[in-house]
This record gives sequence, C-alpha cells and structure tokens, in this order.
Amino acid sequence: MSEEKREIGGAQAKVKGNYGERLVADALEKNHWTILERNFRSRFGEIDLIAAGKEYILFVEVKLRRTARFAEAREFVTKDKQRKLKATAEWYLTGHPTALQPRFDVVEVYAPDGAQTADPVIRYWQNAF
Repeated sequence: MSEEKREIGGAQAKVKGNYGERLVADALEKNHWTILERNFRSRFGEIDLIAAGKEYILFVEVKLRRTARFAEAREFVTKDKQRKLKATAEWYLTGHPTALQPRFDVVEVYAPDGAQTADPVIRYWQNAF
C-alpha cells in the first residue's frame, strides 16, 4: 500500500473516531459528567475521553464500528490495550490528583453509514476491566 493511501485511510479513521468520541462525550455530558480531556496522550498510549462525576473519574475507550459481524467492538480492547490505558490513566492521575475513584469504561458505537448514520447504536460498558 502506498504511503499516500495509508495517510488517507488514517485520516478517514481519525474522522470516524472523532465522530464516535463526540457522540459519547455528548451522552456523558447529558448525564451530568464533566469532560476533562479528549484524546489524552502520554508515552504509554492514549485515552479517548476522561470525565468526572460525583464519585468517579472515568477513563473511556470508544470503539466505533460499522457492524459487529466480525466481532463485538469491545473485543478490540485487548489485554495489551487495557495495560496501556491503565498506564496512561496512572500518568494522568500523577499530574491531576483527585479523590474520585478511577473507573475504566468501554463504549461501542455502531454506525453503519459512518458520520451520516441517522441512529447510531451506543452500548456502554461500565467497569469494563
């Protein structure tokens, strides 16, 4: 595959990912969560969303897929990905101490028509790992 095609594919994936993350962030805010960070990066990895509520600080991994035909979206949050998310969350917390309990959630967003999907399906998994 040419470098140009990889860049285009990567850009399209980022647009789709941003769409899913925006849907989830909007849903969290409607449920009285405060979005603290979007796409927080460290040398360990990236966390899609970090949100705070009354009891918890959420570290949220968003997985957007067109369908679950191949596998459920949450299945792509492997043990290795979980390890990276936990390390990144620990890094975040060293710079942002809080009394809130950390929680790791995974959200599946199914959008068959990408950002043009009229009614995307969102499945939210609290305490996913």
